[in-house]
Amino acid sequence: MFIIDMFSKKMKLPSAEDALPGRSEPIPTAAEHFISHRPLKGPFPRGLEQATFGMGCFWGVERKFWRTEGVYVTAVGYAAGITPNPTYQEVCTGQTGHNEVVLVVFDPAVVSYEALLKLFWEGHDPTQGMRQGNDMGTQYRSGIYTSTDEQAAAAAASKALYQEALKKAGHKGTISTEILPAAEFYYAEDYHQQYLAKNPRGYCGGGGTGVACPVEKVALPAE
Repeated sequence: MFIIDMFSKKMKLPSAEDALPGRSEPIPTAAEHFISHRPLKGPFPRGLEQATFGMGCFWGVERKFWRTEGVYVTAVGYAAGITPNPTYQEVCTGQTGHNEVVLVVFDPAVVSYEALLKLFWEGHDPTQGMRQGNDMGTQYRSGIYTSTDEQAAAAAASKALYQEALKKAGHKGTISTEILPAAEFYYAEDYHQQYLAKNPRGYCGGGGTGVACPVEKVALPAE
């Protein structure tokens, strides 16, 4: 009975009253990106933009983005939750409300936000709710956390287009992706950063639907 209760808590977002208290200071993390050696927390060059995505276990997700041309730096962390400065162990309890996410700092002159959205939709199954593949819990939910009104508009438009594409392909699932303004991003511990570069045979997780996202149809509203 205890095991069932613990599992049910991991599948449901906690209330503010039930969330773990966390701490006032950030947890230690890496100073630089393991591959590019660029500062993980900046300062970043002018003209770059930031995007944040949740697609399941952040180890494999981060690799998808750091391999993308035009991405300046990536980092894994926790977002869209309640507990301040959570640890990985706390996030895994389901009692912080956080999602495992990847922060992507990119050059929009080289790679568009829409191209990153295409990678997002095709890189996981956004219809699985509080899980991704065999990984189950609120920390594995699908999420897009936007930094600007333009990103929010593009994300919403791409969601509608991808739902239509899934339907046409015979996929019966309904997209459960949350699209929210980006709140505070908490950097994950050092050993999580660029994990699959440090551990090439490590667990990747996730997997897409096999349905392409027609991102070229995403158009931002005229100013």
